[in-house]
Amino acid sequence: MSKTVHIGSPAQFNSLINSSTIVVTDFYADWCGPCKQIAPIYEQLSAKLSTPNKITFTKVDVDNQREIAQTYGITAMPTFMIFKNAKTVSTIRGADPRKLSEAVQKLAAEAESNGSSGGFGDASSSGNGWVGAALPRGYTDVTDQVDTRNLDLLNADGDLGDVRTLFDKSEPSSVSKKGGAAKIKGKAPAGDSGSGSKPDWVESDTDEQMMLFIPFQASLKIHSLHITSIPPSASEDDDEDEIPMRPKTIHVYSNRAHVLGFEEAEDIPATQTITLSPQNWDEKTGTAKIELRFVKFQNVTSLVVFVVDGDGDGEKVRVDRLRIIGESGDKRDMGKLEKIGDEPGE
Repeated sequence: MSKTVHIGSPAQFNSLINSSTIVVTDFYADWCGPCKQIAPIYEQLSAKLSTPNKITFTKVDVDNQREIAQTYGITAMPTFMIFKNAKTVSTIRGADPRKLSEAVQKLAAEAESNGSSGGFGDASSSGNGWVGAALPRGYTDVTDQVDTRNLDLLNADGDLGDVRTLFDKSEPSSVSKKGGAAKIKGKAPAGDSGSGSKPDWVESDTDEQMMLFIPFQASLKIHSLHITSIPPSASEDDDEDEIPMRPKTIHVYSNRAHVLGFEEAEDIPATQTITLSPQNWDEKTGTAKIELRFVKFQNVTSLVVFVVDGDGDGEKVRVDRLRIIGESGDKRDMGKLEKIGDEPGE
């Protein structure tokens, strides 16, 4: 029985890339002669080297899975791509058995020697400062690619931190030095956060909604967002309506030219909608990890994050930090598909 996985959807492909240390992918077409010629060799490698959650061989029919082919810039068949820790490490265009075998067996040997020593799967960081959650395997904190000069935030309380606060590299003041969420004694007054500056978080103003525009300095592939929100602990004297909430429903839009108005956003389908529950928030850091549909967030030059409502009955929402997790990537356009290996006229 073949061990090769035939991909049936972008979600399935994304899941395999993130769950298997090495993924080898054959982008093919049924009408492609060279694809058929090298297929038996590919199956031999799959049968010999496939290892659960470690080395996975997949096949993607570019005619049936055009979204995946476009995401990875496939313009000719066969094309073989090898992913390690969810990142592309090798691309082989054309039916070249020697190159394919050498590339695959080299990585398989590395996986065998390094897999037990922590060489794969370690959380990584780009050194951009504090992060409130572990980084996914193969990705880094790319928040330093945010174009802070052109950020925009609608419906924010002007007495608190401004939009740049969200991307500050420092640990939020509301996280204790022991690593747990601090008990904040109500809302800090304007201009007083303990150091003569504004508090280092943002809150919505007239209601619970906020609209954030995030432009980037480079094209990114975005895996996830880390949102930190640490509302103050309630006391008997507090009015529950005055206590800010954590975000609950979030709409994310990719590659918008500017911030969206609230009514405008209601009429535009979101690239992804997320609903957070109390279980999504880390008790120590107040951070929720939002995993995005990776194939939908390739070649991203900007994001709009629309906080639709909060988790509770209050009137305001609070956000302390936002981190962008992914990798730098160059845009690649889907061109005309062609096969490689046949002579002209064949």
